[in-house]
Amino acid sequence: MAADRDLGVAFAVAWAGPGGASRTGWEVTAATGVRGLRLLHESGAFRSFLLTETHPAAFRVLEANAHRVPGATPRLADGREIPEGAPFDFVDVDPYGTPVPFLPAAISAVRPGGVLAVTATDMMVLAGVQRGASESRYDARPVRGRLAPEGGLRILLAYLARVARTHARRIEPLLAYAKDHYVRAYVRLPPVATGVPDDPVGRIDPAYWDGPRLAGRGPYGPFWLGPLSEPELVRALHLPPGAARPREVSGFLERLLEEAGIDRPFYYEPNVLAAELHLAAPPSVAVLRDGLRAEGYRAGRTHARPEGIRTDAPRATVEAVARTLAAQSQNARVRA
Repeated sequence: MAADRDLGVAFAVAWAGPGGASRTGWEVTAATGVRGLRLLHESGAFRSFLLTETHPAAFRVLEANAHRVPGATPRLADGREIPEGAPFDFVDVDPYGTPVPFLPAAISAVRPGGVLAVTATDMMVLAGVQRGASESRYDARPVRGRLAPEGGLRILLAYLARVARTHARRIEPLLAYAKDHYVRAYVRLPPVATGVPDDPVGRIDPAYWDGPRLAGRGPYGPFWLGPLSEPELVRALHLPPGAARPREVSGFLERLLEEAGIDRPFYYEPNVLAAELHLAAPPSVAVLRDGLRAEGYRAGRTHARPEGIRTDAPRATVEAVARTLAAQSQNARVRA
């Protein structure tokens, strides 16, 4: 997870801006404290960070590590309970597995206008391998297959929105992504809402869905159907000087930037399109992206898969462009 902690530092720098080390943070499930301590030490965004852990052996290591970083306070405490010192400007929930048990306290501990960061590593649940578990844990029916990781991310965001609503709060995703074996979301919690928040949360019925094809009958979800990120914040993300995985993080930031502002769920892959449309060969990612842009639509590589393209073009247009590009490529090969 070193690269993800690099991304966390990049986020904190972009979120805090030039205001200096004025914010407070709480790492709910700190373990040895590496995530929270890097945020405190490297981002310049925080004046203090509380790090809580319940495992005695882990806490001993956390305590030793925290003493090396000014502003860090280790505490042997249950992350499911709101700690003394709340509310905080930034609360981070990064457990092993599901974050669900920690969310009520975490949301309550975020200052109005502050940020909640959440990681979920229970991808077998969120991605539909254990479908029944997803329905019981997140009250959502997952998609399966190649789109499942993003589906899991959107299930997590929808769940966050629903839990926040029970606390008269709402969420605004600043940065959310699916990567490797986990999904992670940074969401702003604005001041306490009045009335019922109008969140972009809903189900997808494949029979009426005009995006990338979803297998099965559905309906799936509920999903977060709104943007995954705030484009202005994504444009402010830069590789941290102390990055542990600079090449990996730089490439990931490039894909996040390319898809920023294309706020449509799910993505297309040329090889999948070729199989669905019985094309002789798939167009390349760059050629398909440029073809959709030439038709007047937004299109860019997605962070979720290096070979995926996110676009606001309807499916019929995507398929028509793919057929045209495949025919052009075939004709060029024949002439050669």
